[in-house]
Amino acid sequence: MKDNIVIIGGGVAGMEAARQLIALGHKPIIVEKSNSLGGHVASWYKLFPDMTPASEIIARLTKEISDANVFTGTKVLSMTKDKDTYSLTLDNGVTIAAKAVLLATGFHLFDASKKEEYGYGVYDKVITNRDLEALFRGEKDARIDNPKAVGFVHCVGSRDLKAGNSQCSKVCCMTAVKQAIEMKEKFPQAEIYCFYMDLRLFGKKYEDFYINAQRDFGVHFIRGRVSEVGETFDGRLQVKAEDTLAGKPLKVQVDTLVLMSGMVCNPTVSDLVRQARLDIDDDGFLKSRNNIFDILESNRPGVFYAGACTGTKTVPETLAEARAAALEIHNYLKDG
Repeated sequence: MKDNIVIIGGGVAGMEAARQLIALGHKPIIVEKSNSLGGHVASWYKLFPDMTPASEIIARLTKEISDANVFTGTKVLSMTKDKDTYSLTLDNGVTIAAKAVLLATGFHLFDASKKEEYGYGVYDKVITNRDLEALFRGEKDARIDNPKAVGFVHCVGSRDLKAGNSQCSKVCCMTAVKQAIEMKEKFPQAEIYCFYMDLRLFGKKYEDFYINAQRDFGVHFIRGRVSEVGETFDGRLQVKAEDTLAGKPLKVQVDTLVLMSGMVCNPTVSDLVRQARLDIDDDGFLKSRNNIFDILESNRPGVFYAGACTGTKTVPETLAEARAAALEIHNYLKDG
């Protein structure tokens, strides 16, 4: 099949879509701005709920898309349409004429320093979920030194009108539960606290995972939003919150505080979206043609979506959308 298909984004959505398109007889072109494939998942250690090593997922996808044309360390500078063909100009000087384009541009993590009351960037021992994954992967972090107590703050930048994001980030609750278990495994003597608004455990085995964290690992779950974080005279962190179930304020001292930064829209695609005249939803993510039947289609013929570019997604949801998007593209080209 000779029609070019360009996939913008080389995370798991773009890689899985490429894998499926190859199986359908196409030779897709992946354009990834980073120097390697894998996106956010490549920077994580294990994935919930089965604690599957993220590296296994990336290695498998990388192996199975060897027939794709891949440009890493490359950005799409422009995207314009002439009749039924899109012209994409890359920053390496290459121009591609494509009959179909798949945006798999993913998300960004909320900048935790914007929530000043939590002290990220002010206190050394306040870190983010991304920082903690680096520790699990074996990187050294002087901020984490055999802690006696560790706190996790849910919904940082999510469900927060002041932060400009009213939406649930969907994966933060389970990521916090996963990381709490991993911290308990790494530091068995540590007390682990999770400060949450509501626990949204909607997926297969999620509730079991949460119960396991309490029963087998002794993780303490405290329902209440953290109001303030300060440093004590001996260098620990004092977390002020309200236990809404007990109906009283509380203070907890921890040695490490982990902020669960939520997903927000990827701002780096704004120029491309404007050039291609794609619609943006009111949450900042790319807007599907509709949210029921055409979730993978944009408002422009021949432009498709997969993964977290349209909203928060888990890894299984992202992979499923990528497979479906590949079939949509195949049928679109077949039907002319």
